[in-house]
Amino acid sequence: MKVRKKPVEVEAEQYTKENWINVQNLMCMAYTPDPPQFFGIQTLEGNMNVSDGDWIIKGVAGEFYPCKPEIFAQTYEIVEED
Repeated sequence: MKVRKKPVEVEAEQYTKENWINVQNLMCMAYTPDPPQFFGIQTLEGNMNVSDGDWIIKGVAGEFYPCKPEIFAQTYEIVEED
């Protein structure tokens, strides 16, 4: 049987040193001024590291998980906001 993933809009932010504050806001993290080279986030599958350039996606249940840029480009498209 073949199935297709339902089109669901989720929030995402690409982690870079320039937008560290946006990542902290997305994840409701305590503010820290200096972006780390990488950091870990607790996902439904366990702790996963986030590196510079990875996307952080907020899932439909409010969970967070990292996604490598190559996979993100194949799986997601940017939605234009009104």
